[in-house]
Amino acid sequence: MGVGRFCVQRRRRTGTIAAVSALGLSAVLGGCGLTGGSDEVTLKLVAADYGDSAANSSQKYWDRLAKEYEEQHDGVQIDVTVYSWNDVDAKVKKMVDAGEAPDIAQIGAYADYAAKGLLYEADELLSIPVQADFVSQLADAGQVNGVQYGIPFASSTRLLFYNKSLFEDAGLTPPTSWKELAADAEALKADGVKYPYALPLGAEEAQAETMQWLLSGGGGYTDAETGTYSIDSAENVSTFNWLKNNLVGKGLTGPVPPGELNRADAFSAFAAGDVGMLNGHPSLMQMAEKKGVKFGMVPMPGLEGPTKVSMGVADWMMAFKENGHAEQVGEFLDFAYDKQNVLDFSREYNLLPVTNSASTVMAGADQDAALKPFLDQLPLSELYPVGRTSWAAVSADVKKSIGRTVASGGSPSAILGQLQSGAARAESAE
Repeated sequence: MGVGRFCVQRRRRTGTIAAVSALGLSAVLGGCGLTGGSDEVTLKLVAADYGDSAANSSQKYWDRLAKEYEEQHDGVQIDVTVYSWNDVDAKVKKMVDAGEAPDIAQIGAYADYAAKGLLYEADELLSIPVQADFVSQLADAGQVNGVQYGIPFASSTRLLFYNKSLFEDAGLTPPTSWKELAADAEALKADGVKYPYALPLGAEEAQAETMQWLLSGGGGYTDAETGTYSIDSAENVSTFNWLKNNLVGKGLTGPVPPGELNRADAFSAFAAGDVGMLNGHPSLMQMAEKKGVKFGMVPMPGLEGPTKVSMGVADWMMAFKENGHAEQVGEFLDFAYDKQNVLDFSREYNLLPVTNSASTVMAGADQDAALKPFLDQLPLSELYPVGRTSWAAVSADVKKSIGRTVASGGSPSAILGQLQSGAARAESAE
Protein backbone atom coordinates (compact mmCIF):
# COMPACT_ATOMS: atom_id res chain seq x y z
CA MET A 1 0.00 0.00 0.00
CA GLY A 2 1.47 3.32 -1.07
CA VAL A 3 1.51 6.68 0.67
CA GLY A 4 -1.73 8.52 0.05
CA ARG A 5 -3.90 5.42 0.04
CA PHE A 6 -6.78 5.68 2.50
CA CYS A 7 -9.21 3.36 4.21
CA VAL A 8 -12.86 4.26 4.52
CA GLN A 9 -15.88 3.10 6.43
CA ARG A 10 -17.81 0.48 4.50
CA ARG A 11 -21.14 -1.00 5.38
CA ARG A 12 -21.47 -4.66 4.58
CA ARG A 13 -24.65 -6.66 4.44
CA THR A 14 -23.74 -8.02 7.85
CA GLY A 15 -23.67 -4.50 9.21
CA THR A 16 -20.04 -4.80 10.31
CA ILE A 17 -17.52 -2.06 9.68
CA ALA A 18 -14.46 -3.26 7.82
CA ALA A 19 -12.23 -0.27 8.44
CA VAL A 20 -12.42 3.26 9.70
CA SER A 21 -11.22 6.67 8.66
CA ALA A 22 -12.82 9.90 7.50
CA LEU A 23 -13.35 10.28 3.75
CA GLY A 24 -10.47 12.09 2.16
CA LEU A 25 -7.84 11.34 4.84
CA SER A 26 -4.50 10.51 3.35
CA ALA A 27 -2.57 8.21 5.63
CA VAL A 28 -0.77 4.93 5.85
CA LEU A 29 -2.70 2.73 8.24
CA GLY A 30 -2.02 -0.86 9.16
CA GLY A 31 -4.57 -3.35 7.98
CA CYS A 32 -5.56 -1.42 4.84
CA GLY A 33 -4.59 -2.55 1.40
CA LEU A 34 -5.60 -4.21 -1.78
CA THR A 35 -7.40 -7.50 -1.49
CA GLY A 36 -5.02 -10.19 -2.58
CA GLY A 37 -1.79 -8.54 -1.50
CA SER A 38 0.45 -6.49 -3.74
CA ASP A 39 -0.78 -7.77 -7.12
CA GLU A 40 -1.72 -4.90 -9.38
CA VAL A 41 -5.39 -4.51 -10.18
CA THR A 42 -6.73 -2.87 -13.32
CA LEU A 43 -10.27 -1.51 -13.08
CA LYS A 44 -12.07 -1.18 -16.40
CA LEU A 45 -14.38 1.84 -16.54
CA VAL A 46 -16.77 2.50 -19.43
CA ALA A 47 -18.35 5.94 -19.47
CA ALA A 48 -20.61 8.13 -21.60
CA ASP A 49 -19.37 11.19 -23.45
CA TYR A 50 -20.99 14.46 -22.38
CA GLY A 51 -18.85 16.60 -24.67
CA ASP A 52 -19.93 18.02 -28.01
CA SER A 53 -16.45 17.98 -29.59
CA ALA A 54 -13.01 16.42 -29.20
CA ALA A 55 -11.97 19.49 -27.24
CA ASN A 56 -14.30 18.76 -24.33
CA SER A 57 -14.69 15.00 -24.59
CA SER A 58 -15.37 13.24 -21.31
CA GLN A 59 -12.33 11.08 -22.09
CA LYS A 60 -10.18 14.04 -21.01
CA TYR A 61 -12.01 14.34 -17.69
CA TRP A 62 -11.72 10.65 -16.89
CA ASP A 63 -8.07 10.42 -18.02
CA ARG A 64 -7.18 13.26 -15.66
CA LEU A 65 -9.14 11.72 -12.80
CA ALA A 66 -7.60 8.29 -13.40
CA LYS A 67 -4.08 9.74 -13.46
CA GLU A 68 -4.63 11.58 -10.18
CA TYR A 69 -6.02 8.45 -8.56
CA GLU A 70 -3.21 6.21 -9.77
CA GLU A 71 -0.61 8.63 -8.43
CA GLN A 72 -2.14 8.28 -4.97
CA HIS A 73 -2.89 4.55 -5.08
CA ASP A 74 -0.08 2.12 -5.80
CA GLY A 75 -1.18 -1.14 -7.39
CA VAL A 76 -4.37 0.15 -9.03
CA GLN A 77 -4.72 1.15 -12.67
CA ILE A 78 -7.88 2.69 -14.16
CA ASP A 79 -8.55 1.75 -17.79
CA VAL A 80 -11.12 4.21 -19.17
CA THR A 81 -13.10 3.90 -22.40
CA VAL A 82 -15.60 6.61 -23.34
CA TYR A 83 -18.36 6.11 -25.92
CA SER A 84 -20.99 8.46 -27.29
CA TRP A 85 -24.45 8.37 -25.73
CA ASN A 86 -25.66 6.78 -28.96
CA ASP A 87 -23.44 3.75 -28.36
CA VAL A 88 -22.48 3.43 -24.71
CA ASP A 89 -25.48 1.46 -23.40
CA ALA A 90 -25.27 -1.03 -26.27
CA LYS A 91 -21.49 -1.38 -25.82
CA VAL A 92 -21.87 -2.24 -22.14
CA LYS A 93 -24.68 -4.69 -22.87
CA LYS A 94 -22.50 -6.45 -25.46
CA MET A 95 -19.65 -6.70 -22.96
CA VAL A 96 -21.92 -8.09 -20.25
CA ASP A 97 -23.50 -10.61 -22.63
CA ALA A 98 -20.02 -11.79 -23.64
CA GLY A 99 -19.00 -12.37 -20.03
CA GLU A 100 -16.62 -9.41 -20.15
CA ALA A 101 -18.43 -6.88 -17.97
CA PRO A 102 -16.49 -3.75 -17.02
CA ASP A 103 -15.81 -3.18 -13.35
CA ILE A 104 -17.60 0.19 -13.52
CA ALA A 105 -20.10 1.56 -16.03
CA GLN A 106 -21.43 5.11 -16.21
CA ILE A 107 -24.47 4.84 -18.47
CA GLY A 108 -28.19 5.58 -18.70
CA ALA A 109 -29.89 2.67 -16.92
CA TYR A 110 -29.08 0.10 -14.25
CA ALA A 111 -32.32 -1.73 -13.38
CA ASP A 112 -31.99 -4.65 -15.83
CA TYR A 113 -28.52 -5.49 -14.56
CA ALA A 114 -29.62 -5.18 -10.94
CA ALA A 115 -32.60 -7.45 -11.53
CA LYS A 116 -30.25 -10.12 -12.91
CA GLY A 117 -28.05 -9.95 -9.82
CA LEU A 118 -25.05 -8.61 -11.72
CA LEU A 119 -24.39 -5.46 -9.70
CA TYR A 120 -22.91 -4.67 -6.32
CA GLU A 121 -25.15 -2.88 -3.87
CA ALA A 122 -24.09 0.68 -3.10
CA ASP A 123 -23.61 -0.41 0.54
CA GLU A 124 -20.92 -2.85 -0.58
CA LEU A 125 -18.95 -0.14 -2.35
CA LEU A 126 -19.26 3.36 -0.98
CA SER A 127 -18.15 4.87 2.29
CA ILE A 128 -20.85 6.03 4.67
CA PRO A 129 -19.98 9.75 4.20
CA VAL A 130 -20.28 9.45 0.42
CA GLN A 131 -23.61 7.63 0.62
CA ALA A 132 -24.96 10.24 3.01
CA ASP A 133 -23.94 13.07 0.67
CA PHE A 134 -26.15 12.12 -2.28
CA VAL A 135 -29.22 14.24 -2.99
CA SER A 136 -31.94 12.10 -1.43
CA GLN A 137 -34.38 11.73 -4.33
CA LEU A 138 -31.53 10.84 -6.68
CA ALA A 139 -30.29 8.12 -4.32
CA ASP A 140 -33.86 6.86 -3.88
CA ALA A 141 -34.29 6.64 -7.65
CA GLY A 142 -31.29 4.32 -7.74
CA GLN A 143 -33.12 1.63 -5.77
CA VAL A 144 -34.66 -1.65 -6.87
CA ASN A 145 -36.97 -3.15 -4.25
CA GLY A 146 -35.57 -0.81 -1.62
CA VAL A 147 -31.89 -1.60 -2.30
CA GLN A 148 -29.65 0.93 -4.05
CA TYR A 149 -27.72 -0.36 -7.05
CA GLY A 150 -27.76 2.72 -9.27
CA ILE A 151 -25.41 5.46 -8.05
CA PRO A 152 -26.39 8.88 -9.44
CA PHE A 153 -23.62 10.50 -11.43
CA ALA A 154 -25.07 13.56 -13.17
CA SER A 155 -28.45 15.24 -13.08
CA SER A 156 -30.49 18.01 -14.62
CA THR A 157 -33.92 19.55 -14.33
CA ARG A 158 -36.16 21.39 -16.79
CA LEU A 159 -37.29 25.01 -16.98
CA LEU A 160 -39.45 26.92 -19.43
CA PHE A 161 -37.17 28.94 -21.72
CA TYR A 162 -38.60 31.99 -23.45
CA ASN A 163 -37.15 34.32 -26.06
CA LYS A 164 -36.90 37.72 -24.36
CA SER A 165 -36.77 39.69 -27.61
CA LEU A 166 -39.91 38.05 -28.99
CA PHE A 167 -41.71 38.54 -25.68
CA GLU A 168 -40.72 42.21 -25.52
CA ASP A 169 -41.87 42.79 -29.10
CA ALA A 170 -45.26 41.28 -28.24
CA GLY A 171 -45.52 43.08 -24.87
CA LEU A 172 -45.60 39.82 -22.93
CA THR A 173 -44.46 38.61 -19.53
CA PRO A 174 -43.44 34.98 -18.92
CA PRO A 175 -46.41 32.71 -18.13
CA THR A 176 -47.10 31.15 -14.76
CA SER A 177 -50.18 29.09 -15.71
CA TRP A 178 -51.40 27.11 -18.70
CA LYS A 179 -53.95 29.80 -19.50
CA GLU A 180 -51.23 32.44 -19.61
CA LEU A 181 -48.98 30.18 -21.69
CA ALA A 182 -51.74 29.71 -24.28
CA ALA A 183 -52.45 33.45 -24.34
CA ASP A 184 -48.75 34.24 -24.81
CA ALA A 185 -48.56 31.68 -27.61
CA GLU A 186 -51.55 33.32 -29.32
CA ALA A 187 -49.83 36.71 -29.17
CA LEU A 188 -46.56 35.29 -30.48
CA LYS A 189 -48.37 33.64 -33.37
CA ALA A 190 -50.04 36.94 -34.21
CA ASP A 191 -46.54 38.47 -34.36
CA GLY A 192 -45.45 35.86 -36.88
CA VAL A 193 -43.34 33.69 -34.58
CA LYS A 194 -42.70 30.34 -36.28
CA TYR A 195 -43.00 28.19 -33.14
CA PRO A 196 -44.97 30.06 -30.45
CA TYR A 197 -44.54 27.00 -28.20
CA ALA A 198 -42.32 24.16 -29.41
CA LEU A 199 -43.78 20.81 -28.34
CA PRO A 200 -41.23 18.07 -29.17
CA LEU A 201 -43.13 14.79 -28.94
CA GLY A 202 -41.00 13.10 -31.58
CA ALA A 203 -39.20 9.82 -31.01
CA GLU A 204 -35.93 11.33 -29.76
CA GLU A 205 -37.04 12.38 -26.27
CA ALA A 206 -40.83 12.42 -26.17
CA GLN A 207 -40.84 10.76 -22.76
CA ALA A 208 -39.23 13.89 -21.25
CA GLU A 209 -41.63 16.47 -22.69
CA THR A 210 -44.51 14.17 -21.79
CA MET A 211 -43.43 13.79 -18.18
CA GLN A 212 -42.99 17.54 -17.70
CA TRP A 213 -46.53 18.17 -18.91
CA LEU A 214 -47.97 15.29 -16.86
CA LEU A 215 -46.36 16.65 -13.70
CA SER A 216 -47.55 20.20 -14.40
CA GLY A 217 -51.08 18.82 -14.69
CA GLY A 218 -50.94 17.08 -11.33
CA GLY A 219 -50.28 13.60 -12.72
CA GLY A 220 -47.27 11.60 -13.79
CA TYR A 221 -46.23 8.21 -15.09
CA THR A 222 -46.86 6.56 -11.74
CA ASP A 223 -49.29 6.99 -8.86
CA ALA A 224 -47.73 8.96 -6.01
CA GLU A 225 -49.18 6.66 -3.34
CA THR A 226 -49.02 3.18 -4.87
CA GLY A 227 -46.06 3.63 -7.20
CA THR A 228 -47.86 1.70 -9.94
CA TYR A 229 -48.18 3.01 -13.49
CA SER A 230 -51.05 5.47 -13.92
CA ILE A 231 -50.49 6.68 -17.47
CA ASP A 232 -54.20 6.90 -18.29
CA SER A 233 -55.22 8.68 -15.09
CA ALA A 234 -57.89 11.37 -15.28
CA GLU A 235 -55.26 14.06 -14.68
CA ASN A 236 -53.07 12.80 -17.52
CA VAL A 237 -55.96 12.51 -19.97
CA SER A 238 -57.05 16.04 -19.06
CA THR A 239 -53.50 17.33 -19.66
CA PHE A 240 -53.31 15.93 -23.17
CA ASN A 241 -56.82 17.04 -24.01
CA TRP A 242 -55.74 20.56 -23.03
CA LEU A 243 -52.61 20.37 -25.18
CA LYS A 244 -54.59 19.05 -28.14
CA ASN A 245 -57.38 21.61 -27.89
CA ASN A 246 -55.57 24.73 -26.65
CA LEU A 247 -52.14 24.58 -28.25
CA VAL A 248 -51.85 22.10 -31.11
CA GLY A 249 -55.41 22.49 -32.39
CA LYS A 250 -55.03 26.27 -32.52
CA GLY A 251 -51.82 26.14 -34.52
CA LEU A 252 -49.63 27.40 -31.68
CA THR A 253 -46.95 24.69 -31.84
CA GLY A 254 -45.39 25.50 -35.20
CA PRO A 255 -45.24 24.01 -38.68
CA VAL A 256 -43.89 20.59 -37.68
CA PRO A 257 -46.44 18.24 -36.05
CA PRO A 258 -45.40 17.62 -32.42
CA GLY A 259 -45.17 13.87 -33.07
CA GLU A 260 -42.51 14.57 -35.71
CA LEU A 261 -40.60 17.28 -33.82
CA ASN A 262 -37.50 16.04 -32.01
CA ARG A 263 -35.96 17.78 -29.04
CA ALA A 264 -32.68 18.54 -30.84
CA ASP A 265 -34.54 20.23 -33.69
CA ALA A 266 -36.64 22.24 -31.23
CA PHE A 267 -33.48 23.40 -29.43
CA SER A 268 -31.88 24.38 -32.75
CA ALA A 269 -34.97 26.35 -33.70
CA PHE A 270 -34.86 28.17 -30.34
CA ALA A 271 -31.18 29.00 -30.87
CA ALA A 272 -32.13 30.34 -34.33
CA GLY A 273 -34.68 32.71 -32.77
CA ASP A 274 -37.70 30.88 -34.21
CA VAL A 275 -39.24 29.64 -30.93
CA GLY A 276 -41.11 31.70 -28.37
CA MET A 277 -41.18 29.12 -25.57
CA LEU A 278 -40.13 25.54 -24.89
CA ASN A 279 -39.01 23.29 -22.06
CA GLY A 280 -35.24 23.02 -21.86
CA HIS A 281 -32.32 21.77 -19.81
CA PRO A 282 -29.03 23.56 -19.07
CA SER A 283 -27.31 22.73 -22.36
CA LEU A 284 -29.80 24.98 -24.18
CA MET A 285 -28.31 28.00 -22.42
CA GLN A 286 -24.98 27.59 -24.17
CA MET A 287 -26.62 26.92 -27.55
CA ALA A 288 -28.71 30.07 -27.31
CA GLU A 289 -25.85 32.23 -26.06
CA LYS A 290 -23.62 31.16 -28.95
CA LYS A 291 -26.30 32.34 -31.40
CA GLY A 292 -26.88 35.61 -29.55
CA VAL A 293 -30.44 34.77 -28.47
CA LYS A 294 -31.58 36.62 -25.35
CA PHE A 295 -33.58 34.26 -23.19
CA GLY A 296 -35.18 33.96 -19.79
CA MET A 297 -36.07 30.89 -17.73
CA VAL A 298 -39.00 30.30 -15.38
CA PRO A 299 -40.54 27.24 -13.69
CA MET A 300 -42.86 25.26 -15.91
CA PRO A 301 -46.39 26.75 -15.76
CA GLY A 302 -49.00 24.53 -14.18
CA LEU A 303 -52.75 24.24 -14.41
CA GLU A 304 -53.39 27.05 -11.94
CA GLY A 305 -49.89 28.47 -11.36
CA PRO A 306 -46.21 27.46 -11.41
CA THR A 307 -45.84 23.69 -11.25
CA LYS A 308 -44.95 22.37 -7.82
CA VAL A 309 -43.03 19.38 -9.18
CA SER A 310 -40.35 19.62 -11.86
CA MET A 311 -38.95 16.81 -13.95
CA GLY A 312 -35.50 15.62 -12.95
CA VAL A 313 -33.17 13.37 -14.92
CA ALA A 314 -30.19 11.41 -13.68
CA ASP A 315 -27.50 9.29 -15.30
CA TRP A 316 -26.06 6.37 -13.41
CA MET A 317 -22.88 4.77 -12.16
CA MET A 318 -22.87 1.05 -11.39
CA ALA A 319 -20.36 -1.66 -10.54
CA PHE A 320 -20.45 -5.22 -11.86
CA LYS A 321 -19.61 -8.19 -9.65
CA GLU A 322 -17.97 -10.24 -12.39
CA ASN A 323 -14.35 -9.36 -11.65
CA GLY A 324 -14.73 -9.24 -7.87
CA HIS A 325 -13.03 -5.90 -7.23
CA ALA A 326 -15.54 -4.46 -4.77
CA GLU A 327 -13.01 -2.80 -2.46
CA GLN A 328 -10.92 -1.23 -5.21
CA VAL A 329 -14.03 -0.07 -7.06
CA GLY A 330 -15.47 1.42 -3.88
CA GLU A 331 -12.32 3.36 -3.09
CA PHE A 332 -12.12 4.73 -6.64
CA LEU A 333 -15.77 5.79 -6.53
CA ASP A 334 -15.23 7.53 -3.19
CA PHE A 335 -12.47 9.48 -4.93
CA ALA A 336 -14.63 10.22 -7.99
CA TYR A 337 -17.42 11.58 -5.76
CA ASP A 338 -15.12 13.93 -3.88
CA LYS A 339 -16.74 17.37 -3.75
CA GLN A 340 -14.23 19.06 -6.05
CA ASN A 341 -14.36 16.28 -8.63
CA VAL A 342 -18.15 16.45 -8.73
CA LEU A 343 -17.98 20.24 -9.12
CA ASP A 344 -15.40 20.02 -11.89
CA PHE A 345 -17.51 17.61 -13.92
CA SER A 346 -20.75 19.51 -13.35
CA ARG A 347 -19.20 22.82 -14.37
CA GLU A 348 -17.53 21.38 -17.45
CA TYR A 349 -20.81 20.07 -18.87
CA ASN A 350 -23.45 22.41 -17.39
CA LEU A 351 -24.94 19.65 -15.27
CA LEU A 352 -26.22 19.60 -11.71
CA PRO A 353 -24.21 17.95 -8.94
CA VAL A 354 -25.63 14.77 -7.44
CA THR A 355 -24.17 15.47 -3.99
CA ASN A 356 -25.36 17.91 -1.35
CA SER A 357 -21.85 19.21 -0.64
CA ALA A 358 -21.21 20.17 -4.27
CA SER A 359 -24.75 21.54 -4.65
CA THR A 360 -24.20 23.84 -1.66
CA VAL A 361 -21.03 25.24 -3.20
CA MET A 362 -22.65 25.71 -6.59
CA ALA A 363 -25.72 27.42 -5.10
CA GLY A 364 -23.54 30.14 -3.59
CA ALA A 365 -20.88 30.57 -6.29
CA ASP A 366 -21.06 33.48 -8.71
CA GLN A 367 -19.57 31.37 -11.48
CA ASP A 368 -22.53 29.00 -11.24
CA ALA A 369 -25.25 31.64 -11.18
CA ALA A 370 -26.65 30.52 -14.56
CA LEU A 371 -27.29 27.02 -13.22
CA LYS A 372 -28.91 28.16 -9.99
CA PRO A 373 -32.50 28.21 -11.35
CA PHE A 374 -32.08 24.55 -12.35
CA LEU A 375 -30.46 23.74 -9.02
CA ASP A 376 -33.41 25.31 -7.19
CA GLN A 377 -35.74 22.90 -8.99
CA LEU A 378 -33.81 19.77 -8.00
CA PRO A 379 -35.32 19.34 -4.51
CA LEU A 380 -38.76 19.67 -6.14
CA SER A 381 -38.04 17.22 -8.93
CA GLU A 382 -39.42 13.80 -9.78
CA LEU A 383 -37.45 11.32 -11.86
CA TYR A 384 -38.49 8.69 -14.35
CA PRO A 385 -39.37 5.35 -12.70
CA VAL A 386 -35.90 4.07 -13.58
CA GLY A 387 -35.87 1.48 -10.81
CA ARG A 388 -38.37 -0.61 -12.79
CA THR A 389 -37.01 -2.95 -15.43
CA SER A 390 -40.27 -2.26 -17.29
CA TRP A 391 -39.42 1.43 -17.75
CA ALA A 392 -37.28 0.86 -20.85
CA ALA A 393 -40.22 -0.73 -22.66
CA VAL A 394 -42.70 1.86 -21.38
CA SER A 395 -40.44 4.73 -22.40
CA ALA A 396 -40.04 3.23 -25.89
CA ASP A 397 -43.84 2.94 -26.24
CA VAL A 398 -44.29 6.56 -25.18
CA LYS A 399 -41.78 7.69 -27.80
CA LYS A 400 -43.66 5.80 -30.51
CA SER A 401 -47.22 6.74 -29.59
CA ILE A 402 -47.56 9.92 -27.55
CA GLY A 403 -47.44 12.27 -30.52
CA ARG A 404 -50.69 10.80 -31.82
CA THR A 405 -52.58 12.03 -28.75
CA VAL A 406 -52.44 15.62 -29.98
CA ALA A 407 -52.73 14.94 -33.71
CA SER A 408 -55.92 15.72 -35.60
CA GLY A 409 -58.36 12.89 -34.91
CA GLY A 410 -56.23 11.54 -32.07
CA SER A 411 -57.80 10.44 -28.82
CA PRO A 412 -55.77 11.15 -25.67
CA SER A 413 -57.87 8.79 -23.57
CA ALA A 414 -57.56 5.92 -26.05
CA ILE A 415 -53.83 6.29 -26.65
CA LEU A 416 -52.97 6.79 -22.98
CA GLY A 417 -55.11 3.73 -22.26
CA GLN A 418 -53.07 1.71 -24.74
CA LEU A 419 -49.86 2.92 -23.12
CA GLN A 420 -51.20 1.95 -19.70
CA SER A 421 -52.06 -1.54 -20.93
CA GLY A 422 -48.57 -1.93 -22.37
CA ALA A 423 -47.06 -0.74 -19.10
CA ALA A 424 -49.11 -3.28 -17.15
CA ARG A 425 -47.89 -6.06 -19.44
CA ALA A 426 -44.29 -4.93 -19.08
CA GLU A 427 -44.72 -4.73 -15.31
CA SER A 428 -46.08 -8.25 -15.07
CA ALA A 429 -43.10 -9.51 -17.04
CA GLU A 430 -40.59 -8.15 -14.51
